[in-house]
Parts: sequence; structure tokens; C-alpha cells
Amino acid sequence: MGDQAEALLERVRAARAHRRPLCPRGTGGKSHLGRPVDGEVLDTLGHSGVVHYDPSELVVTARAGTRVSELIATLAEQGQMLPFEPPLFGGDASVGGMVASGLAGPRRPWAGSVRDFVLGTRVITGEGQHLRFGGEVMKNVAGYDLSRLMAGSFGCLGLITEVSFKVLPRPRASRSLQLRLTGEQARDNILGWRRRGLPLSAACHGGGLLRIRLEGNQGSVDAAVAEIGGEPLEDAHYWEKLRDQRLPFFDGAKPLWRLSLPPATPVLDLPGALLSDWGGAQRWLKSDADTDTLRQLAASAGGSATRFSGEEPEDAPFQPLPAPLLRYHQTLKARLDPDRIFNPGRLYADL
Repeated sequence: MGDQAEALLERVRAARAHRRPLCPRGTGGKSHLGRPVDGEVLDTLGHSGVVHYDPSELVVTARAGTRVSELIATLAEQGQMLPFEPPLFGGDASVGGMVASGLAGPRRPWAGSVRDFVLGTRVITGEGQHLRFGGEVMKNVAGYDLSRLMAGSFGCLGLITEVSFKVLPRPRASRSLQLRLTGEQARDNILGWRRRGLPLSAACHGGGLLRIRLEGNQGSVDAAVAEIGGEPLEDAHYWEKLRDQRLPFFDGAKPLWRLSLPPATPVLDLPGALLSDWGGAQRWLKSDADTDTLRQLAASAGGSATRFSGEEPEDAPFQPLPAPLLRYHQTLKARLDPDRIFNPGRLYADL
């Protein structure tokens, strides 16, 4: 455990010399996402530890193999948090996998995405170089955008070895409520509450119930509770279960689709069981419908559909990219990983 950057660098250089693809992996909790890759597993869990933490500056730097649970606990000791509420599939996740997947929890629409809080990274490229992009403060913008591109790259651009994050104080007060509403009623209420500046930090609708979380200072939370009404949410761990897909909705063998839609999208007539998260911007759908049907439905609303899980492998689990955007991705891949060492084809067959 500790700093194993040199050993990882040697593995990458050897793989490049032998034209052998690598599959970077931490805990493996997100290995089901994307297209299958025929490559040698590159385990990053040994490269771990919090490198630097300055609570007064709201900045923390950790190695890629650091467990997210460890990082969350370290921040909690100082009353701080990762604002994007990362999922811990399988009970835990690594910092590198958290960034590479770019997945965020229920707080994401109100707090921001993973990439919004990445200040800097260290990355081993496909050419066997260990480079640093960005820094530990917002003022240091050198390479800042490239660091953010690592979020959601699924390990296709290089091996993340270290990440610096901006963190935020934990809210002083938090209350969760539930209200019995239709999907359209839930959508209209959420839009209205957002316009009035109520301190929402989560909103999920399913089974005729809208569940919301309110966070902030005690006065604003109490005032919002009085205005909204409803009943207290009895399950104290509901948002963690939603974040980690441990709610009963996610059980079963049917394929799980993730629809990403504009926030004000009305209720859609979707073929399957639905759970609406992020105030309606993220909709989880369990359905046997074919890929083209679901993607056309999502596209008609200005969004996209990703196959998140299912028994049968999906050749194109991610929404296909427009040709100009695909060319941009190919150019970036060729610059950072010209020999296609890292997760070739995991996102798209041509990357």
C-alpha cells in the first residue's frame, strides 16, 4: 500500500512495448459498465492513500486506489464532504474508478457533477509518461480542462494515479419528506420549489411517491418543511440505497437503462418500470424493450439512453456519438493513447 506510481508506470511501458491492452481496475464495482474489453487487468488498489488535505482551503488530494469510503470518513472528521455524493457499488469504490466513471448520486443536480469538483490529476499516458494536469487550487488553470476530461472517460484516455478535489462543508441541517403525487404533479412541484430557491438536495419519484431531501442551515430547512408539508421519510438510509442501487426497484433480471433528460422533461410513456431521480433529469427504467425504441424515445425528449446492466452484453451500451464529436474523441485518444493500450473499445468500438 502507498505510492506505487513507478510500478504502475513500468506496467504501462511493458504493455506498450508488447502491444498488450490494459484494463485499469480498482474495486471492480463498475466493471459491468461499457463494452467488454479483452485486456490485462491493471490493479490500482495498492496505489492508495490521502496525499494532502487542507480543510481550511477545502482541498484534498488522494491516490487512485484510495477507497472512497476512507476519503469520505477523512472529510467527515472535519465536517466536510464530496458534494457529488458518489455511489459505492458493492459496498465501496476507489477514487480512480469514481472519477473514471463520472457517476454521481442524488445530490448531483443541486451540487454539481464529479468533473465540477476535480481540480487536478496525475495520469500515466499510453506513451508511458506520468503527467500532472491542473493543480490543487481553482486559480491554477493550467491543464484544468484536461483533468476534467478524465471524469467519465472510463479509463480510455490514461491511467489516473492521483486526483485533487474541491470539497464542501457538510450541511448543518437535513430533513427528508415524502408526498403522494403523480409524476406530473411531482415535476411541477419540483420546478416551482427550485424557482423559489428552496434548499432541495435530492428528489426522487416512484410508485406514486415523491421523496425529497432538504439541506442547508436550520432556519431555511425548517421554513421549507413548513411550506412543503408532507410526511417524514421513514427510511433513514433511503438516499444511500438509491445512490448505490440497493432499493427493491433495482432487483430482478430485466435490463436496467439510464435515461438522461432535460430537467423540465414531462412524464414520458416508457415501456417498463420507472424510477425518476435528479428531479426528473435521470430516469431509471427496467425494460425488455429494444435499444432503438428506447433511444428514440430519449432522443425525442432531447436526452440519451444508456444500458446500465443486463444479462446479455450490449454492443453499444452508451448513446452513439454524433460524427463530429466522435472525431474529437478519436483525436484525443490518439494524442494520449496512440497505441490503444487503455480500455480499447470500452466506451465505443472506434475508441
